[in-house]
Amino acid sequence: QVQLVESGGGLVQPGGSLRLSCVGSGFTFSRYHMSWYRQAPGKERELVVGITSAGTIIDYADSVKGRFTISRDNFKNTVYLQMNSLKPEDTAVYYCKASTTWNIQSYWGQGTQVTVSS
Repeated sequence: QVQLVESGGGLVQPGGSLRLSCVGSGFTFSRYHMSWYRQAPGKERELVVGITSAGTIIDYADSVKGRFTISRDNFKNTVYLQMNSLKPEDTAVYYCKASTTWNIQSYWGQGTQVTVSS
């Protein structure tokens, strides 16, 4: 069965850092594009950043440029999101997504909560 499991979320003070992980199983991880989304309370789910199967990084959300970095380790079937200089407005549930070219097939994780507060 295909699974994507996020971890690493929690409570952090403004200006702090967190590193999220997403481990995939049940599919050929290295052949899939990976991306991170987030959904804040009362808002629509937002595409934050992605990384292709070839390792090309695509930034989507202007609000996190220069602060968030995506990376992947195909040997561990894991994609990471390094989040620095966190702000209260970064508070959201963060989800990872695996997708084929042109998004014909996709898989979602269950999400991990990130709360930025003093």
